[in-house]
Amino acid sequence: MNKFAISVCAGAVAVLSSPAFSAIDQRTSHAMHEELVVMDTHLDTPALLVQPGFDIMHAHTYDSDFSQVDVPRMNEGGLDGGFWVIYTPQGPVTEDGFKSARDTALLRAMAIHNMVAANSDTFALATKPEDAEKIVADGKKIVYVSMENAYPLGEDLSLLETFYKMGLRMVGPVHFKNNQFGDSSTDPDGPQFDGLSPLGEALVKKANELGIILDGSHSSDALLEDMIELSKTPVILSHSGTKAVYDHPRNVDDALLKKLVASGGVIHVNAYSSYLKELPSDPERSKAFGVLMKQMGRMSDMTPEQVAAFKAQRKQIEMEHPAVKATFEDYMEHFLHILKVAGPKHTGVGADWDGGGGVETMMDVAALPKITARLLAEGYSKEDLADIWGNNALRLLQQAQDYAKSLKETTKE
Repeated sequence: MNKFAISVCAGAVAVLSSPAFSAIDQRTSHAMHEELVVMDTHLDTPALLVQPGFDIMHAHTYDSDFSQVDVPRMNEGGLDGGFWVIYTPQGPVTEDGFKSARDTALLRAMAIHNMVAANSDTFALATKPEDAEKIVADGKKIVYVSMENAYPLGEDLSLLETFYKMGLRMVGPVHFKNNQFGDSSTDPDGPQFDGLSPLGEALVKKANELGIILDGSHSSDALLEDMIELSKTPVILSHSGTKAVYDHPRNVDDALLKKLVASGGVIHVNAYSSYLKELPSDPERSKAFGVLMKQMGRMSDMTPEQVAAFKAQRKQIEMEHPAVKATFEDYMEHFLHILKVAGPKHTGVGADWDGGGGVETMMDVAALPKITARLLAEGYSKEDLADIWGNNALRLLQQAQDYAKSLKETTKE
């Protein structure tokens, strides 16, 4: 059958606990989840790979160390891998700032490669769309590489080719603030370029030439529209939500979402609570975390004992000022609206694990089967789920690489 139709009598909140969603349905859902190639397009876990004392091969819990991805939990949640992020926070748009960020990004890229090399029976680097299925067939985890915030490239776009040779296959121009490539959706000073800067336009062209997917998450609406118009291949939103559910600058409205879809692009739904709904403010919590962050310095420079002390202080703050999280239903409200507007061939999962993502009852990757179960309960088919969990992102990578190949063939002629 094409659809797994399950009656939803008591509304979305009760669907998985209702009698209609029986034990056998849950077993069917879990079995199907295991059959799919399950990828997330925004894994911030490389930030933990340089953290003293963290071992991705060992089981952790969010409650113990606030991490959300490791191999035991990937196995439990059926996560086959995805795009592992080279992230660099936005710093000053200066030569010194560029150099510092470049070094950080190179070290982060090396950490990803070291993870693969040190655990070659578990992980494999992926650079082509067809690699994903082969890696899963070999019983390993998929490691595509992406870059969140192109700031480390400075004004030297030849560095994009350097990272490409290190496996980079997705790049987002900006993060929380504007930079040399264009405008962020969240810069408190507002837009600087009204979209892409001239250097940002050159970045789009260079990414197209190399066969790298362009990522519009964190970009201003104007920058995203510029990328959709200029890019020769479809654009991805690796971890974003919908303004129709919650009007936050990090989300996109239906009109822009339809433009993305019309161009062939894909949106992957994030699980960052404060982008999903309005949350109550807690000034005392913010103040306590502000003091802690000033004290900590860089995690990679700490000893394991210092890291443990930092996490103990964080646990204390969490106990005294617990965070209010969005719920799984809040997450699914975004997901289902986006599916309604964009369709299953233009929707995916990018929950922002180890980068602030996570909602109540889905705080790490072990809980990912909940998404499959819910989508089956909503009537989506196995084919739809295969697209959502991996095929859509791989299609974009195929289109990016096909275009880059066509340029080389034209040059030879």
